Amino acid sequence: MSTERPLAGRTALVTGAAHGQGRAIALALAEDGANVVALDVGAQLEYPAYAQGTTAELEELVVAIGEAGGRAIPALADVRDADAVQRAVDAAVAEFGGIDILVNNAGIVAYAELESMTDAEWDAMIGINLTGPFVVARAAVPHLKRSEHGVIVNNSSVMGLRGGNRLSHYVASKHGLTGLTKAWAIELAPFGVRVVSIHPTGVDTPMNDGLAAMEGATPQEIAERSAGNLLPGVPWIETSDVAELVRYLVSDRARYVTGAQYTLDAGLLTR
Repeated sequence: MSTERPLAGRTALVTGAAHGQGRAIALALAEDGANVVALDVGAQLEYPAYAQGTTAELEELVVAIGEAGGRAIPALADVRDADAVQRAVDAAVAEFGGIDILVNNAGIVAYAELESMTDAEWDAMIGINLTGPFVVARAAVPHLKRSEHGVIVNNSSVMGLRGGNRLSHYVASKHGLTGLTKAWAIELAPFGVRVVSIHPTGVDTPMNDGLAAMEGATPQEIAERSAGNLLPGVPWIETSDVAELVRYLVSDRARYVTGAQYTLDAGLLTR
């Protein structure tokens, strides 16, 4: 663990922390000295059908942070469940005294054509990717306002800034998250709370692998289908790339950054 700990004394709530981008973000923020509340649903969802984060993965993350000299607690909650989210926030405050950083990372993705998309598929996508961040932020904001370093990072997607074939429910949810970022930045600026969104291209994660399995394709085929990155030989980026961007945005080095959208797209949106 680095001897430089710019987030020492602060507490970060990271959703979707059991694996993938959330795990990498949680580890990076802990390495920078933050206490971590690692929140995940820790259960299989009906939709999408690919594997979600597990309680075992969540516990392993907490152990890994502890062994590296950090502090973390697990929190099991579906981000759509306001009561479960409030219990997680209450547990964070009881353990660490407050919340300074919220990373709304939990999300799902799946393909569906407009004419055959079911109400349940639409509701699940909007519920987890858009309503979920609202539910978590609503519970965390009173504590962020009391912090001198309050910041929210919403993990959107390049699909929060463009369209995507057979992804209308996903695109709608991610564009909505971009809008929430701008609205919250305005509303929370008087309290010194910054709000930013990040927009990665395809990331090498279990979610990408699961999406590929559902489509009968390889992970690289899935990445290339929706990406078209400008940099050659980059079908996807790594979770560590996302974590590095987040650790900058939540730090005091980004103290004047709010309401902004940060792309991490290997040049995709330049085309």
